[in-house]
Amino acid sequence: MFGKAVHEPGGSSRNCDKASRAEEKALLAVCAYPAVREGDRLAKARYLLEVEARGELDLPEHMQAILRSTMWKA
Repeated sequence: MFGKAVHEPGGSSRNCDKASRAEEKALLAVCAYPAVREGDRLAKARYLLEVEARGELDLPEHMQAILRSTMWKA
């Protein structure tokens, strides 16, 4: 979605903003995902480490979502 909005002929900054918001929402969803199985936890950790290495895991909401995802629900 993001690449399409940026490279599409006639693409506007509004399209980029919309794609950016969608990308941010998706990243927050990954952060919030309560990975229970070992394989899921490993996949989530690897992905988030890659995102963090690019400097994209920088909002307080990211850390809050990650920490909440590790809490057991009673």
